[in-house]
Amino acid sequence: MHPPAGLPLPAMLSQVLVAFTIECDNEFERQMPHRTTAHGAAGQVSGPWLVSIVMWSNCMRFVGEEGVRIGELEDLAFTKTNLNGMERWGYIVVAPDPSDSRPRPPRRDWVIRATPKGRKAREVWGPLAGAIEDRWQARFGKAEIGRLRESLWEVIRQLDVELPDCLPILGYGLFSRGPDGARRAPAGRETSDDSGLSLPALLSRALLAFAIEFECESDWSLAIAANVLRVLDEKGLRVRDLPLLSGVSKEAIAMAMGILQKSRVAVVEPDPAGSRAKAARLTPKGREAQDAYRRRLGSIEERWQARFGNDTIRGLRESLKRLVGEPGQMSPLFRGLEPCPGGWRASVRKPATLPHYPMVLHRGGFPDGS
Repeated sequence: MHPPAGLPLPAMLSQVLVAFTIECDNEFERQMPHRTTAHGAAGQVSGPWLVSIVMWSNCMRFVGEEGVRIGELEDLAFTKTNLNGMERWGYIVVAPDPSDSRPRPPRRDWVIRATPKGRKAREVWGPLAGAIEDRWQARFGKAEIGRLRESLWEVIRQLDVELPDCLPILGYGLFSRGPDGARRAPAGRETSDDSGLSLPALLSRALLAFAIEFECESDWSLAIAANVLRVLDEKGLRVRDLPLLSGVSKEAIAMAMGILQKSRVAVVEPDPAGSRAKAARLTPKGREAQDAYRRRLGSIEERWQARFGNDTIRGLRESLKRLVGEPGQMSPLFRGLEPCPGGWRASVRKPATLPHYPMVLHRGGFPDGS
């Protein structure tokens, strides 16, 4: 068994997940009064800072009317959140429980509560994934999205570790992290069908499972390898062109390049063409790392064919390919990515491609590292 030609399986999972997330984020931006830095205020100057729907999945989804204790949040979400950011951005307040009589309760026993702005954000976020999935059914066909859900579930139901419904915020070295302690999936969880999971949750679980397996065997995170190491060569590319080539933000590129330079996998130097721009190129060590990345993708997909079934992985690939489209052509996924008028994405350069792995950063959880 060998992986078929075309985009690697995690790249297709990523592009579908990123497109879905951006479409959710654009709709949240349209409906929710908010603030941004470079793009002014939208709706109300007092609105919260604009963040991605990932911050619903790893935080606000669990902050109900009674709030939630800090120590409980990660157990519920199966991943960490940017708690300080969510408080600073105006979505939550974190304070000791007024009913706790201890003079100095430990911080893990403090309670997270939604602000009025956070409660409004919850109202907007709650139905968004379902609404965008309805759009995708109209755009791509209800049967097509149904087949994708079934293919993803065939993989996820066989995983023996409980994974979150979103990708984790990338940690040190831009590695993805599964739940601490590799918590085993409880018997009987969602065993009958996928009806309790949103489409982005299904995509996230499958993609994270692949990333964890990749990163157990690699010196480099899948986020760095798939987005930056993949596009570099030994001749050199202008650093300012890397966001366009990779689909991730210049801030994410800067973080990745810092790691690659420190490890002497890549160097940044004056553009040999003579312009003022800087150019990045692979070292011989970097070329070896790039080759190892490509081989590792193939070997893991072969393992998945053996573990989950050749028909399952082939069906998943076919479903993803119908949404992603053919390499070298404009992906059908871009049909739903037109930003709302006045939105922050309307004022930045349009991407020519989507990331081969989401760059979910502390900056707000946007899937391209923005």
